[in-house]
Amino acid sequence: MRTKLSQFDFTLPPELIAKYPADNRHDSRLMVVHRDSGKIEHRTFKDILEYFDEGDAMIFNNTKVFPARLYGKKEKTGADIEVFLLRELNSESRLWDVLVDPARKIRVGNKLYFSDEHDNDVLVAEVVDNTTSRGRTIRFIYDDSDENFQKDLHRLGTTPLPKEIGRKAETLDRDRYQTLFAKEMGAVAAPTAGLHYSDELLKRLEIKGVEFAELTLHIGLGTFRSIDVEDLSKHKMDAEYFKIDNNAVETVNKAKAGEHRVCAVGTTSMRAIESAVSAENMLKEAEGWTNLFIYPPYEFSIPDAMVTNFHLPKSSLMIMVCAFGGYDLIMEAYKQAVKEKYRFFAYGDAMLII
Repeated sequence: MRTKLSQFDFTLPPELIAKYPADNRHDSRLMVVHRDSGKIEHRTFKDILEYFDEGDAMIFNNTKVFPARLYGKKEKTGADIEVFLLRELNSESRLWDVLVDPARKIRVGNKLYFSDEHDNDVLVAEVVDNTTSRGRTIRFIYDDSDENFQKDLHRLGTTPLPKEIGRKAETLDRDRYQTLFAKEMGAVAAPTAGLHYSDELLKRLEIKGVEFAELTLHIGLGTFRSIDVEDLSKHKMDAEYFKIDNNAVETVNKAKAGEHRVCAVGTTSMRAIESAVSAENMLKEAEGWTNLFIYPPYEFSIPDAMVTNFHLPKSSLMIMVCAFGGYDLIMEAYKQAVKEKYRFFAYGDAMLII
C-alpha cells in the first residue's frame, strides 16, 4: 500500500524545471512507459502518432486560462501589491476570492488600485473579508458594463505562470500557456499535458482516425497546493468545476465498446472522467464540482492510456500518475527522467503511459 506522502519524494535539481516552452509545441521530449512490459522509451512528442490508431479516443480539457495575476498599488502608501484572482463569487457585485501578496499589509477596508501602462487608474478594489492567511475577498468598484469590466480585467491581468517557473510572464506566454483547444474561460492554470499538441499534430491524428473528446475542468490553485499530511487518505482536494457533455460521452464510450485505446490527456481530464463513471463502468454526462483525489491503490474505470507532464515531488499530480502507471515503474521512470535531464513542470516534457 502506497499511502504515505514520503513515498512520493525524489530529488529534483532546480535547473530541470523548464523556464520556457519548447520552440514548437510538438518538439518536447516524450517518455513512453509501457505498463505491461515495464519498457521505457525516449522519443519526441510528435512520435505519439505511432501509438494511436483509428478508433482510439483522446480526451482533452478545453478550459481556458484567464490572466489572473494583477499588479497594483495600495492606497495611501502606494506600496506594490500582487493580487491573484481565484474565482468570481458574484458577477453583479463584482466580488472575487483572491490571494494577496504581501498578505500582512493588506487588510479589510484597504483600497487597491490597478493602472494601465499610462498610469491611469483603471480598476479599484476594496478588501471586504479575510478568508485564509493569504486569501481575501475583494469587491471591484466599477460602474461600466460587465463586458468592459472583463476587457479591463484581461488587459491589466498577466498570464498566471506558476511561481516555480521562476520568472514573470512575458508576451509569448499569452499564447503558449494556453492549449490550442482552450475555449471555456475559467482556469488559473493551464492543463499542461495539452500544451504539446500543435495544429499539425492534431491534424495528423485526425487523418489517422483518432477521435477527440473535449470536456471542461476549470483548474484552481488547489491543484498545486502542497499536501501537508503524511497519510494520503486524510488529504482533502479543493473542489473544481467540471462539465462532460453528451458528445464526449458518445466518443469515449464508442472507443471503449470497440476495445480501442482511450487516452486521458492530463491529470485534469483524468479527474473529470473518473468523477463521472456510470454503474456499467462507462463515462456519463456530468456537471458539478469534483474533489476527487486519486492515489494508490486506485481502480481506473475509463482510460487505459494517459499523457502527462513531469510533476514536482510529493504533488497530488505525481501521486495520481503513480496510481495509473504503477508505483515502482513510475518511480523508475522519474529516476530516468532526472538522469536524462528531461524538463519538468508546466513547460516541461511529456510522458505517455500505455
